[in-house]
Amino acid sequence: MPASSPASPLDPPGRRDRERLARRRAMLDAALAVFGDKGFDGATVDEIAERAEFGKGTLYNYFPGGKDELYLTLFEEVVLGGLHGVIERAFPDPATLTTPRAARTAFCGFIEDLLVHFSDHRGQFLLFMKDGHRMQLDPERAAFFVTRFDRVIEAVAAPIEAAMESGALRRLPARPVAHLLMGNVRGHLMASHEDACATGLAPASPFQTPAAAASFITTVLFDGLLADPA
Repeated sequence: MPASSPASPLDPPGRRDRERLARRRAMLDAALAVFGDKGFDGATVDEIAERAEFGKGTLYNYFPGGKDELYLTLFEEVVLGGLHGVIERAFPDPATLTTPRAARTAFCGFIEDLLVHFSDHRGQFLLFMKDGHRMQLDPERAAFFVTRFDRVIEAVAAPIEAAMESGALRRLPARPVAHLLMGNVRGHLMASHEDACATGLAPASPFQTPAAAASFITTVLFDGLLADPA
């Protein structure tokens, strides 16, 4: 029997590495669920460890910073990672945004995808909207959130800039436009969530589907509020 060759650096992770990654993933999933249910202040490391089915000491081996480290890791890897995934899928080739119709259709689809994403991942939505703003009152945490979210704005600004370069969109500062777009999506999500919390039911909204809400936001952003001239 020939001797086995040494493991290559390109080989997939070994069983120990896979197990470690699976444990880490389970802890993050548990933390996301607990934060979503109880918010940052109401969550405890004990409850997160219990839900992940690990001892608290094991959890601290993976996340020495405890609850804070879990929260910030979730925000960066899960929430922002999910947002970047939506952006990449919506704009696989910004060079195709060469006409007003193509740009409008692509951005309407992007807004709908964002709404669907946060609807399907309610824990991420709560982490992003509910506690994130309040945690930014701490200067050190604020710097973390600002730098990370700035990467999202840069990613959204890239296809906006491409559409402006092609003449499909009016020439305006791309980053403020990206902030405006994301701010409108956030506002719609917050309003829908507050309605749901107030009634205990699904929000009473004129937009019964993400597609309808995306069409409304796109109309306001791309067509404006003024009536067509007579």
